[in-house]
Amino acid sequence: MGRERFNDGSLSGEGEGGYQDGKRHGPWTFYFKNGRVKAKGGRLDGEWVWYREDGGLLQQGAFVDGQQQGPWHQWNRCHDTGNRLDEGTYNLGKKTGEWITYNKAGEEVKRNVHL
Repeated sequence: MGRERFNDGSLSGEGEGGYQDGKRHGPWTFYFKNGRVKAKGGRLDGEWVWYREDGGLLQQGAFVDGQQQGPWHQWNRCHDTGNRLDEGTYNLGKKTGEWITYNKAGEEVKRNVHL
């Protein structure tokens, strides 16, 4: 298992696969200084989840070969409502198809189509 630490010695990240050729290998979990989970995922391959410092969801989606791919969801950074900010699909790192944006109350406010 690999571990990384902040300058004060507190844990900033840990991974099951440790390191391979000097790079993180396998799934890792990263932390805020307060000890809460900041992000979980592999080396920009596979499913990733990001969290706000208060523990609420911030962003969720997958990477393939370092590029965003498939469905993605983002939650509002500033308001602890639990409502989504936007959602849509990525293909090879670019937004594609319909993307929906929501307001603070979770109501749909906009739809965009990306080609």
